[in-house]
Amino acid sequence: MMKRQFWLIGIVLLAALSACRSKSKDGPTDTYSSGVIAIAADESFEPIVQEEIDVFESLYPLAGIVPRYTTEVEAINLLLKDSVRLAIATRTLTEEEMNSFHSRKFYPREIKLATDGLALIVNRENPDSLLSVRDFRRILTGEVKDWKQVNPGSRLKGIRVVFDNKNSSTVRFAMDSICNGKPLAEGNVSALRTNQQVINYVARNPDAIGVIGVNWLGNRSDTTNLSFREEVRVMAVSAEDVATPGNSYKPYQAYLYYGNYPLARPIYAILNDPRNGLPWGFTSFMTSDKGQRIILKSGLVPATQPIRVVHVNDE
Repeated sequence: MMKRQFWLIGIVLLAALSACRSKSKDGPTDTYSSGVIAIAADESFEPIVQEEIDVFESLYPLAGIVPRYTTEVEAINLLLKDSVRLAIATRTLTEEEMNSFHSRKFYPREIKLATDGLALIVNRENPDSLLSVRDFRRILTGEVKDWKQVNPGSRLKGIRVVFDNKNSSTVRFAMDSICNGKPLAEGNVSALRTNQQVINYVARNPDAIGVIGVNWLGNRSDTTNLSFREEVRVMAVSAEDVATPGNSYKPYQAYLYYGNYPLARPIYAILNDPRNGLPWGFTSFMTSDKGQRIILKSGLVPATQPIRVVHVNDE
């Protein structure tokens, strides 16, 4: 890690010296496979984006990608302000945002990278393992506040739902796609700062439900992507009004691929790089065979790479 930091500092200094010597007034000096750039990425995808960066930099030693892991709102804002030329998010640009670029003679590209899923996690002491989208909507809007309203036999009391960040793509998805535009209830729904904090919180609190990106749940020792990390339990979710073992699914890769898991969402690379420089080079790598295999290994569904689906016997 220390060696890589010294290498990256050296690349930055070389790029800065080169820029000073050339005194270029034409903007960025990076190329398709060299230079140093900053990118913005939704923090939900930090594990997979960081792995893509590590492999890309190992293949192209003269390239340096400096990621800023932040909220989806901030990632898009950084792109709009031209602070970065590549943002990774779960939505495309709005008409107003696209018009803002067009007014400045920019024409961004939106490229799908993968299909992700939102996982609902609970404490290992919580015996509840099934939840319908309808009941989760009722929890988020405050109609349901206690575990007994979901499962009359539960010994737990008030439900506490925790998200990663109030400006994250996870919260936006919950409001837009689960709650149909209704606001989230105050009191029993709150936001922390990161996905890892959500995992830690749920691991300590038996009455909590955490909402996180699937790629944070990967069990690195399991190359089949058929198990999740052990600190928490992952709920099976049903699109039907009443969740049963037969109609509920966990966010395994196969269920994301076939569309069985109802809390799925796309991941996009949004590019504003008219010079076809390093942002294009890195995006092309992420959509290439090597880049898509990294996505496949993470448990998500690649956008362009065919996958061999492994069927699971869910408990």
